[in-house]
Amino acid sequence: MIENARYTESGSIIAVIDGVQMTVPDDMGNRHRQMLAEWEAQGNTIEPYVPPPPTLEDYERAIQSHIDATARERKYEDGKSCATYVNSTNPQWAAEAAAFVAWRDAVWAYAFTELDKVQQELRAQPTVEAFLLELPVMQWPEPD
Repeated sequence: MIENARYTESGSIIAVIDGVQMTVPDDMGNRHRQMLAEWEAQGNTIEPYVPPPPTLEDYERAIQSHIDATARERKYEDGKSCATYVNSTNPQWAAEAAAFVAWRDAVWAYAFTELDKVQQELRAQPTVEAFLLELPVMQWPEPD
């Protein structure tokens, strides 16, 4: 007798069959998968895989990657490299670095404020992708 079943991230199925939890490949050649198909035909449902919500570290990694990618738009190695030009004797590089540092600070200030709201349950937790779209947009200075 099948008690319940749910898909895993890899596409296999975790099912409790005759009181035993087992991993069943989603392959109709497998006898346990055939049993699950019969169980489904009786109106039962294999629960879909639901990914866990993103962690704070997931957001932080994505934000830092976004910052570094933005710096690379102007051929800097990464965000840290761009920021080091803030006191450059080249006026264009100094202007880009100053604008970048101000933008980077605004990004992190926004992120910390909004993610704190999520932790306090003052707003719904967005996906990482949706959250990146909320971040301030970098405005590079015009070339001299």
